[in-house]
Amino acid sequence: MSVVKIIEVIASSDKSFDDAVNNALKEASKSVKNIKSIYVKDMNANVENNQIVSYAVNAKISFTLQEKAEH
Repeated sequence: MSVVKIIEVIASSDKSFDDAVNNALKEASKSVKNIKSIYVKDMNANVENNQIVSYAVNAKISFTLQEKAEH
């Protein structure tokens, strides 16, 4: 039996939306194993003087839980 769990994370970047998504995945992978997918729920950008200064994503990361060995 396999169980999938989902966490929601917010990540940002001063480069691009792609970089923000990669930052979300990189940070989540430090504490979560068996990541299977990432779904970008929302994207937004902060603007100053008519220029984008940062990109942010709200993402859902799914991963499988490891099964415990039965004795």
